[in-house]
Amino acid sequence: MAVVSGQELWQWRQDAIAAASLAGVPTEEVDWLLMAVAGLDKLALRLDSYRPLLHISILLPLEQLSQQWQQRLQDHLPVQYIAGMVSWRQFSLAVNPSVLIPRPETEYLIDLAVGANQEGNWADLGTGSGSIAIGLAAALPSATIHAVDCSPEALATARANADRLGFAHRIQFYLGSWLEPLSPLQGQLSGIAANPPYIPSAMVPQLQPEVAKHEPHLALDGGVDGLDCIRQIVSIAPAYLRPGGVLLLEMMAGQAPAVTELLHRQGNYGQISIHSDLAGIDRFACAYRF
Repeated sequence: MAVVSGQELWQWRQDAIAAASLAGVPTEEVDWLLMAVAGLDKLALRLDSYRPLLHISILLPLEQLSQQWQQRLQDHLPVQYIAGMVSWRQFSLAVNPSVLIPRPETEYLIDLAVGANQEGNWADLGTGSGSIAIGLAAALPSATIHAVDCSPEALATARANADRLGFAHRIQFYLGSWLEPLSPLQGQLSGIAANPPYIPSAMVPQLQPEVAKHEPHLALDGGVDGLDCIRQIVSIAPAYLRPGGVLLLEMMAGQAPAVTELLHRQGNYGQISIHSDLAGIDRFACAYRF
């Protein structure tokens, strides 16, 4: 934690906005960053009401903040990694380059889980920052959440988020690949939710540079056709779901027909449905275990 004057912060903001405008970066990111690191609100920023203050606490010294802002402008470092947090549903989640930045569209996965009317044991596969596990724990108060990730660094981030937000007693964490660490729960899961890697390998380098250069490829690359991880989950999930249990998957635009076919061919799923995100893109598959 560092302390700066309002005048210093005001000058930093003016310089950062000017630099963002020249670099073609949305200038509103400057205020989003200041709200995150200095605790300022939109009204204070709009009215410059913080400018006369002599002491403002910020998470990073201005010199370090300036260095990271230059990384944002020159190397496309995501602003969420500079702030170290992102807003997702009603939560502020810590994020870092070991985890994918949670996207707003993934929030609907939690709504689908609520609509499935399942409590009991839920698994969140590839938990990353823990966003889905925490969202499930908040929305399903009687459920126990089992969060799995193959990255120790991601799992540490998820655990820290759960601890800070008061869900440590509701979420259990496991290091491993997909459902393998949950073998004692075979046949007992009421639901499985997953936002697995689903970008075709050749497309990963072509993603916007903020994603391609800085977000973990482990959480993005879904193999040649983008479906490698989805295939694995679709194949093994029935052994872990109880009869009537639900599988919820996020996928990429254009993958719905292939994912639907995978679910049908597996032979243990019924009530298969595809759901769109707010942009109207087919984004989620829902299927129930026979």
